[in-house]
Amino acid sequence: MNKLILTTAALALTTGMSFADTIRMGTEGAYEPYNYINDNGDLDGFEKELGDELCERANLTCEWVINDWDTIIPNLVSSNYDTIIAGMSITEERDQIIDFTENYTQPDPSAYLALSTEVNLEGAVIAAQTNTIQASFIASSGATLVEFATPDETVAAVRSGEADAVLADRAYLAPIAEADPNLVLLEQQELIGGGVGMGIRESDGALREKFNAAIRSMKADGSLNKLIVKWEIGEQF
Repeated sequence: MNKLILTTAALALTTGMSFADTIRMGTEGAYEPYNYINDNGDLDGFEKELGDELCERANLTCEWVINDWDTIIPNLVSSNYDTIIAGMSITEERDQIIDFTENYTQPDPSAYLALSTEVNLEGAVIAAQTNTIQASFIASSGATLVEFATPDETVAAVRSGEADAVLADRAYLAPIAEADPNLVLLEQQELIGGGVGMGIRESDGALREKFNAAIRSMKADGSLNKLIVKWEIGEQF
């Protein structure tokens, strides 16, 4: 498939372990503030800044690969890139297919965005992005689920009346609600998943541990919390 590749500024000398010359970091580039394409056409966001720092701390040369969300796990397994760093919550279902690093965010509350606070979520039509923890949650709740390939499409479905509400990470929906007076966040929130981590192929245990060490070092020195605050991601560690 066609992919946009963006090279990080991380400098590296791989020591003690044998990895590919370049570690390819797979992301979606469509989920602000986690990862998105900015007005200059460059990859930006919390995970871009985090990933560059993790690569530097892990002494790895890394490049960024943009991939659609609905094929992001299959293309990791197929070795089109070496990691997923794309706002992916750690779940048991996903962990059966790939491995995860330890979480670099706390579990983020999922919120509902609608045109009115009068929406009755029982029996409502709820939009969610395909293959997300929110889609699984809605499907198991008994509500009517409508799925879309991109997060932008889920919000558009609410604006058009195709869906009564969208369920997604609060960190994604809050800026949209703030910018659009016709949209509101509902009071009800859902706690789903075990925080966000990097996806790694099950065969790449050494690479996973290298990133785990880098994540732990950022937690220990407070730099991870600074990024979480800067990008308004959620609770600190």
